[in-house]
Amino acid sequence: MILEIVKFIIYSGLIVIISKYILVKTLRKLAESLNLKAKTVGDIAGYATSVPEFLTITTSSLRGLSGASIYNILSSNIINLVQYLGAILLNKNIKRLRNKAIKVNLVLVLITIIIPILLLKFDIELNLFIVPAFIILYLLFRFLNNNVHKLYLQKEDMEIEKKIEKESRWEKGNKRKTLKYCMILIVTGILLFIIGELLGDTLEQLCNMFNVSEMVIGILLGFITSLPELITFIESQRHHRNINDDMLGVVEATNNLLTSNILNLFAIQTIGILIVNLFR
Repeated sequence: MILEIVKFIIYSGLIVIISKYILVKTLRKLAESLNLKAKTVGDIAGYATSVPEFLTITTSSLRGLSGASIYNILSSNIINLVQYLGAILLNKNIKRLRNKAIKVNLVLVLITIIIPILLLKFDIELNLFIVPAFIILYLLFRFLNNNVHKLYLQKEDMEIEKKIEKESRWEKGNKRKTLKYCMILIVTGILLFIIGELLGDTLEQLCNMFNVSEMVIGILLGFITSLPELITFIESQRHHRNINDDMLGVVEATNNLLTSNILNLFAIQTIGILIVNLFR
């Protein structure tokens, strides 16, 4: 029993370490080498930081813990929002939340929390019939995110780009550097996959040992898999503060939050549903 708990702590810690010292830094270097906008960087970070959720939901579904997945998604999305707000407070960027695009994105984030609550409250079964609705909602949320950004942040984008170009802070990289960063991200994904498999085995053992409910396992998974987001929320704002524009950091963190939450609920949960219904 003690050994399994130690393993659980070690694997969880490895997820945090890999996210902080490899994933986040590589994403930043890739963004700078490609001269990407803050919104795009936030979207990429959202995909990257959702890897742990993808791994845990996939492994838990394969192990017959499908009931834990919706609790995992719900707790992850709630914790993501709490961590985001905490990072905003820590970096003293509350006033930046007044922007209309940021407000709309946060409303969409709240919806990604409300939907799983309703699914649980009304005991709605997660079956193949719900997959098309999830796919449509995913596309709708991406559409809304892209368009509100164009409507309410286009002016700020132009001013920021001029400032960055003037200060020469962003450095375009060559193809070799870009390829190197992409390869590092692939290796990082493989490492997270391996650790996710080990963590899944450990959680299954702990679940059996303590006879705990799938709800508890799902909430615990949600807390662990949200740690990478906390790191990226904080680091994105600190990074852009160094180039004297807090708005960029908030845009990046907000898109990271929204992308992560909609991926968790609509894409990764869909994969879990397909696994349970087609491969078991």
